[in-house]
Amino acid sequence: MLSAQVAWYSEEANLQLRRSAAEEIIRRLFSEKPAHLAEDAKNEIAMNPSDQFGLSCALALPIDDVLVIDYGRLLAHARWCLDAGCSSLTVFGTTGEGASVSLPEREQVLNAFLSAGIDPGRQIVGGVSATSIGDAVEQTRILNDAGCHRILLAPSFYFKGVSDEGLYQWFARVCESIAHMALGVILYHIPPVTQVPLSIDLIGRLKTAFPEAVAGVKDSGGDWAFTERLLVEHGDLIILIGDERHLGAGLRLGAKGSISGLANICPAVLLKLIKSGKEDLRISDLVTEILKYPVTPAVKALLAYCKQDSRWSNVRPPLSQLAREETAHLTATYRSIFPTEG
Repeated sequence: MLSAQVAWYSEEANLQLRRSAAEEIIRRLFSEKPAHLAEDAKNEIAMNPSDQFGLSCALALPIDDVLVIDYGRLLAHARWCLDAGCSSLTVFGTTGEGASVSLPEREQVLNAFLSAGIDPGRQIVGGVSATSIGDAVEQTRILNDAGCHRILLAPSFYFKGVSDEGLYQWFARVCESIAHMALGVILYHIPPVTQVPLSIDLIGRLKTAFPEAVAGVKDSGGDWAFTERLLVEHGDLIILIGDERHLGAGLRLGAKGSISGLANICPAVLLKLIKSGKEDLRISDLVTEILKYPVTPAVKALLAYCKQDSRWSNVRPPLSQLAREETAHLTATYRSIFPTEG
């Protein structure tokens, strides 16, 4: 265990080698196109950049067997998602295990994206997950210094049962501290993970107090009644649907797109859904199946299956991989839903 921790935090020379190897991999892969590339959907997003946010892949984080970030796999997968039509990559979010990524690692990941020709300003949304105001500001500074223009800001999540007033004060202090960075803040409502919901009233208060900062909300609550009210009362914000089962209905009510973990696996299907605004029962069935398990390990298990690369199933503690029988059941269900994919 000690050697794993030392490898995680201290092997800078090894990380340099990994990044160099990753850059070479990306140079070789830039010309490759994914077999399932949906050109029509990709072009639709490109032609209407002001009309919709599009599809941002909540990028999964590949790590090796001693918990070190695998830059080669990370950059190759990032390019695959962008080539498949994703308008951006959301890094350090829930699927990306952002709460388990250190500050130095965040800088290294962003530098790797830059070295691979990925534009943080246009192509990255940076996740911020912190309990203290100071840590949230520092994570944001790292993103801003790398050139990111948008952040996905989760609430402070250690203390539960806090009041709207306490959450308002936390968000307000963060927004005041980063005001000079001129970033677009997407508030992150994901109570199944944080156990700290953002109320409709709190969102309204924050957008009124910080109109130059608060740009949108990612709704990953899985509660359609909340989503519907959010779209009705805060339709002036960029509302992004996190629960893909509600994506079609949300788009018809004015949602601007999605930050989606499933975009790691089936971006073409999601892009067609965004283009049409119609439900795809396959997506609903897959989400329902994934929700039977811890979501991030489940998404990574499917990614490992689709890429035929078991290392993608690795997660950092305190998360753990799905059990073998769970993985077998999940992948069998995926094959039944998408028999021609993977």
